[in-house]
Amino acid sequence: MTFQAEWLRETLLGLALVMAAPALADNNPDDGVVTDFLLDNGMEVVVVPDHRAPIVTHMVWYKIGSADEPPGKSGIAHFFEHLMFKATSTHAAGELDRAVAAIGGSDNAFTSYDYTAFHETVVPQALGEMMGFEADRMRNLILNDDVIKTERDVILEERRSRIDSNPQAVLDEEIDATLWQNQPYRIPVIGWMQEMEKLNRTDAMAFYNKYYTPNNAVLVVAGDVEPETVKALAEKTFGKIARGPDLPPRIRPVEPEQNTRRTVTLTDGRVSVPSFTTQWVVPSYHTAKSGEAEALDVLSEILGGGNRSRLYQELVVRQGIAAEAGAFFQGTMLDDTNFTVYGAPRGDAKLADIEAAVEAEIARIAKDGVTSDELEKSKDRFVRSMIFARDKQEDMANIYGSTLATGGNVQDVQQWPDRIRKVTADQVKEVAARYLNLDHATTGYLLPETQAGN
Repeated sequence: MTFQAEWLRETLLGLALVMAAPALADNNPDDGVVTDFLLDNGMEVVVVPDHRAPIVTHMVWYKIGSADEPPGKSGIAHFFEHLMFKATSTHAAGELDRAVAAIGGSDNAFTSYDYTAFHETVVPQALGEMMGFEADRMRNLILNDDVIKTERDVILEERRSRIDSNPQAVLDEEIDATLWQNQPYRIPVIGWMQEMEKLNRTDAMAFYNKYYTPNNAVLVVAGDVEPETVKALAEKTFGKIARGPDLPPRIRPVEPEQNTRRTVTLTDGRVSVPSFTTQWVVPSYHTAKSGEAEALDVLSEILGGGNRSRLYQELVVRQGIAAEAGAFFQGTMLDDTNFTVYGAPRGDAKLADIEAAVEAEIARIAKDGVTSDELEKSKDRFVRSMIFARDKQEDMANIYGSTLATGGNVQDVQQWPDRIRKVTADQVKEVAARYLNLDHATTGYLLPETQAGN
């Protein structure tokens, strides 16, 4: 089980290709049309047929993440992700894992700022059984104080091992807490240690009863299945669960205007190569004006999206001063999001030189824009990336699930490649000038102890 903050950081550079993958479904004669429907209890169901291999990925997405947690209860969303693997009135703890392992499948879960998801990849014949397990634990968990204490110890140790013992993770938390002044994205998904230590059964049950209901969930099934089969199985399992109370709109604190440049510095003896990360608050696909998020996506690709990007070609290939340099835009968020650039020196190069070179490329785009050749090649890379993304069934399920859990719909996913194709050079220049203002950025420095104070 993982918390989504880490998963995001490991996959951010590939988010654009994952977003675009389903658009190729209609070009493959072996695939069917994506189907979207509602059960009577309000649970949304999306079916993405893909008959190239006899496997199926089954995902349940709950529209609840760490940014929805009550004040003082940080980590409860991730904590409850763990608790969902405990015993129910029907199944013993670990029974789902054993059933999946017995047929050679895989299962896991993750928590994000905006959602929590549970997934299994199995043979199609086991789909009904997986739905039965997920429907059962949606409402029938048995939680006592012993279970709570044991699993709370697990998440506390997870924080120690993944965050507290990792200098980069510690710095990332501090950057988030500095970048976001009011928005709950400033709080780590896994939670603050002092609040995690106090999570109890009352907290867990209140969270469960409020959010783990069919009308707050999305079921995504991708793979060797037909919509009619999925609908029948879903009605037989999830459809039997009573609708929960309607939840209020997910309205969170609004981020104030960003009007200062802030820095966060961490020095640590375990660090051998210095690095920096600079971030800005920018609109997401859910909050942006028409075309802005798409332009930010294209900007991230041109600026630092891979080995054909400006930063890589200039700093790594031509000048040879950087070990790494890039950019990414995490567009699939419920609220505003962040645009990030990063770099680390190579050899005798100085970190300040890398940072200055990155800033110069940003300023160049904001002043002079991008060439038509750059623009078209970046779009072509998006399209080519779709082909590779289609090879992973779980990517398709992630695309639809994350989009629907953050305010989007099936049409948003399907129309995304066309919207990317419509991005103009002027739009890319405009978002660079509007949002990547260095006077409003937050920069984090990770330094070896020998460089403290330099």
